[in-house]
Amino acid sequence: MRENIMHPLEPFYDSASKILILGTMPSPKSRETGFYYGHPQNRFWRVLAEVFGEKVPISNEEKKSFLKERHIALWDVLKSCDITGAQDSSIRNPQVNDLKKILSCARIGQIYTTGRRSTALYRKYCAADTGMPSVYLPSTSPAHCAGCTFQDLVKAYKVILNDLRMDGDQNDQTQGHRNQ
Repeated sequence: MRENIMHPLEPFYDSASKILILGTMPSPKSRETGFYYGHPQNRFWRVLAEVFGEKVPISNEEKKSFLKERHIALWDVLKSCDITGAQDSSIRNPQVNDLKKILSCARIGQIYTTGRRSTALYRKYCAADTGMPSVYLPSTSPAHCAGCTFQDLVKAYKVILNDLRMDGDQNDQTQGHRNQ
């Protein structure tokens, strides 16, 4: 059954964040756990850990430390929508988050969107406002990435390393703006 969901999680970022990874809307399990990509079958945290050659963060505090140490901001494109469970394909009446909340105080050089629906929503509702294209990353949810192996995801997500290597002396706004 479709229900109206207001985004319950705060964006995760600080002034040192260099990249922003956007999903669509927290799943019921993520809303329950109180942080992003909270479903144990979602491969997001395992993929990032593999990309960085680190152990998988388990607790919300470990996840936050992992992100902060690597200058990664997390949020979602939507602040509210009508949705059935975690099915992005069921989204109706989308209302978008004001991404300038992050972009005005963090040094975001690249925005990544996870999954086709997040990418489409970002491009339709946010790209013109932010002035930044997004780079598509495949969804880490097994339900949304049929046939996408763990190694396929790791290979795709390694692209974020380029934007995280930005030298502080360089103009971050010139780094890695790619559109797919």
